[in-house]
Amino acid sequence: MSESLRTFLELPYDELEELNLAAKAQRLARVPADQIAEERLRYLTDEKRIKAVTVLFSDLEGRLHMLDYDKKFLLKSHDNLTFDGSSIRGFTAQRESDLRLYLDWSSFYWAPADIFGPGKVLVFGQVIDKDGSPYAADIRSVLKNFARDVYEKDGYTLNAANEIEGFLFKGTDAERRYHETSKFDFVNTGGYYHSLPGDSLRTFIDTAAEVQRAMGFQNEKDHPEVSPSQFEINYSYSEAVAAADTIQLYKLICRQVATKLGMTASFLPKPVVGINGNGMHTNVSVSKNGKNLMWDAKGVESLSKFGWSFVDRILTHGNDICLMLNASVNAYRRLDPHFEAPNQIKASATDRGSMVRIPIGNEKSMRVEVRSVGPDANPYMVMLSVFKTGLQGSISRDKNLRQAARYLPDNIYDAITNFEGAEWTTDLLGADVKGRFVELKKASADRCPRLLGTFVKPQEVQYHHEVYNQYLWNLF
Repeated sequence: MSESLRTFLELPYDELEELNLAAKAQRLARVPADQIAEERLRYLTDEKRIKAVTVLFSDLEGRLHMLDYDKKFLLKSHDNLTFDGSSIRGFTAQRESDLRLYLDWSSFYWAPADIFGPGKVLVFGQVIDKDGSPYAADIRSVLKNFARDVYEKDGYTLNAANEIEGFLFKGTDAERRYHETSKFDFVNTGGYYHSLPGDSLRTFIDTAAEVQRAMGFQNEKDHPEVSPSQFEINYSYSEAVAAADTIQLYKLICRQVATKLGMTASFLPKPVVGINGNGMHTNVSVSKNGKNLMWDAKGVESLSKFGWSFVDRILTHGNDICLMLNASVNAYRRLDPHFEAPNQIKASATDRGSMVRIPIGNEKSMRVEVRSVGPDANPYMVMLSVFKTGLQGSISRDKNLRQAARYLPDNIYDAITNFEGAEWTTDLLGADVKGRFVELKKASADRCPRLLGTFVKPQEVQYHHEVYNQYLWNLF
C-alpha cells in the first residue's frame, strides 16, 4: 500500500512534548475527570488523522497489556469496552471471564510515530468488574482509590520518582531465547558514565531519552551504569499513580527502542552473576498544601518526625512486603551483599546496603529512598505497599529498629512465607488477591531450581513474568 495514500498522525517531538506536558499539568492540578474526558473525546472526534487508541493495563504481576481499539469504534463504545479476563494471569476464572475497561482520560499520551506507529495515541485503563466496581486484582485501581482517599481525608499528595536500571543486550528477544543460549551478550563493557558518543549503548540511551522527553517525562539525567551494558535514564517525580504509569511507559519505551536497534532491553534484576544487578530505587515523599511533610531542617538528617515514622513503618514491615518489592526468583540474586545490595532492614543516610536511605535534600527535595525494589515488580503494587505501609502500618517497639542487623530474604520461598503469614499484606491486597498473588509466585518458583547457585538458570528467565508467554510456559 502506498505511503502517500496514508494521512495518519505524525507529530514532531517538540510538539509532542508540549501536548504531553499540558496533559500532565491537568493531571497534577486534579482537573475533574469528566472535564478531561470531554476534552479528549472531542479531540479524538476532530483529529481525523488518528486511526486507533492503544489502551494499556497491567495484570496482577505487573506485566503490561495493550489493546488497540479502532478510534471510531471507541468513540461509540468507550463506556462499554469488554475483554476476556480469563486470559490474563491472576485475573478471572474461565467461568466468569468478562471484564470491562474504564478509560482514565487523565493518563492520555501522544507518542512518537516512529516508535509506536503513526496515527495512534495511548491511554491507561482501569479494570472494572461485572457489577461496575473496580476490579480487586487491578492494583492500579486499588492504588488510585487509596491515593484519592488520603487526599480527601488528610490532604496528602503522594509523590514518587524512580531510578530504573536496565541492561542492553545484543540481539532481539535475548530473554526469550535464553533457555536456548544460556547467556547474554553485552553491547558495551565501559561501565559507570563511560560510553563514547555514537556507540551502541549511547545511541540507545540518547534515543530512549528523546522519546521520554517527547512524552513529557521531564528528564533529569541519563548515563551508563556501573555494570557493562547497563543504563539508567532519570526523570522528574510525579503523583504516585502517574509515577507507576511512567514506570510502565519507561520500560515499554526502552524495549521498543532496543528492538528497533536490533537489541534487547532487559529489566531482570540480576541477569548476569558477578556484576551489579538492576534496581528500581523508589524515592517517595508526601506533601500537603504544597508543603513537603518529609522536611525538617532541625530533624535527624533533616528528615521530619513524620518522615521518620514513615521510615519506621517500612522497616517494621520490611519482610512482610519484600515479595511485593522483589517479585521474581531472579530478584533474590540481586539481594547479594557483595554488590551494594540493599538487603539490610535498616535506614541510613550513607550505607547503600540499607533497605531505606535518607538522601541529602532540602525543603523541596527531601524524600525517603526505598532501595530494595526490583525493576520487574508491579509498579502499582510497589507504590501501594510503600505508601500505605509508610502511612498506616504499625511501628515496632524495637529501639534499634533503624540500625538493627536484620536481613531481607535471600530466596523467593522465604519471601513467600513471610508475605503469606503477614496480616499486614492481607490489609494491603485483601485475602482473595493475596492468595492469587501467592499462587502465581509459587508457580514460577516451582518451575525453577530451589537453590539459586552461582549462575542464572534458564528457568528463572524462561518463567519470569515479564518474559512469560503461553508457549514458553507450556514447555515446562
